[in-house]
Amino acid sequence: MADNPQHAWQGRTIAVHGGARRSQYGEMAEAIYLTQGFAYPDAESAEARFVKSGPDEFIYARYGNPTVAAFEDRIAAIEGTEAAFATASGMAAVSGALTALCRSGDRIVASRALFGSCLYVLEDVLARFGVDVVFVDGTDLEQWRAALAPGARLVFLESVSNPTLEVIDLAAVCDLAHAAGATVIVDNAFATPVFSQAVAQGADIVVYSATKHIDGQGRCLGGVICGKRDVVRGPIEAYMKHTGGAMSPFNAWVLLNGLTTLDLRVKAQAASAQQIAEALEPHPAVSQVLFPGLPSHPQHDLARRVMAGPGTVVTFDLAGGKEAAFRFMNALQVVLISNNLGDARTIATHPATTTHQRLPADQKVRLGITPGLIRLSVGLEDPQDLLNDLTRALNAI
Repeated sequence: MADNPQHAWQGRTIAVHGGARRSQYGEMAEAIYLTQGFAYPDAESAEARFVKSGPDEFIYARYGNPTVAAFEDRIAAIEGTEAAFATASGMAAVSGALTALCRSGDRIVASRALFGSCLYVLEDVLARFGVDVVFVDGTDLEQWRAALAPGARLVFLESVSNPTLEVIDLAAVCDLAHAAGATVIVDNAFATPVFSQAVAQGADIVVYSATKHIDGQGRCLGGVICGKRDVVRGPIEAYMKHTGGAMSPFNAWVLLNGLTTLDLRVKAQAASAQQIAEALEPHPAVSQVLFPGLPSHPQHDLARRVMAGPGTVVTFDLAGGKEAAFRFMNALQVVLISNNLGDARTIATHPATTTHQRLPADQKVRLGITPGLIRLSVGLEDPQDLLNDLTRALNAI
């Protein structure tokens, strides 16, 4: 690999070999460099490193670490960006990217359908410091056009929204944003690096909660910010390393190993999700199924055009509201009740009382987060076992 042929590799090969940093021992598995600091051979070397560090020269784990750097290089290669900065969590990536790139008086235009913590950062944190935040219906290009007409510093959106699975025409929004002078930050967690190439569609910055599919086994927290080197290693790195949002070496090692099977896991999960969505749609207890792989999905044609797969999450609404939702969840035997997603285990979540609980009632209605809404993150169990479990629970309502 001395010739660094990574630019010619396909995604699954990059996910196994990208960013590898082998020591003099030639270990097969990536080494974990569990160290906070680094020793220098002499005082002159320490001085020189603080002036300008080379690619494999490190100062302090909050600034960088060999294991973390391997994860950053690998995910950047998969995503097709020049650089990446690994963060302590997905929300550290979101808040870090937004905060590092705006200041008081700037304007952010964001899609309204966002994860509750993202809304908190925009509405409570950034607005408190004088940032003007405008929300639009992410699927309505005319709303984007009108909101961007006065100009904006940043655009923020989820390429596939949580939990109602709206699919945004990312290329069209990026065109409008760039014409308005805005930098586009995309949370691509639901679409995954496997199914969506956000940079190819015009995104400037792509953020992931690595806690989700990249780990995929419920082991640790992590996030990552991907983009151009001058931005990621400029204002974003400066903000993150001084405010302490860096990823730990151990978590980076776990996530490196998660990347090796990401493609295989996500494609298997998506195939099961398609089967489950198709089986749920005609069930009499289910009033609506939202899944990009179904022709009934409002952005089905767009999803087929911009995504290589439908994703791993199925959202459905139970006609009996909260009571029916709780009866359904309490009757599950294989599927677990939790608030995570992208796990090897299938997870059922009731967004109205958990992940989006803090939203006012009128905002939940506007976003389609009804009392009967269930978000199902499909795992790696046998799809027939999942279907049997879901059907049994539905029949118990």
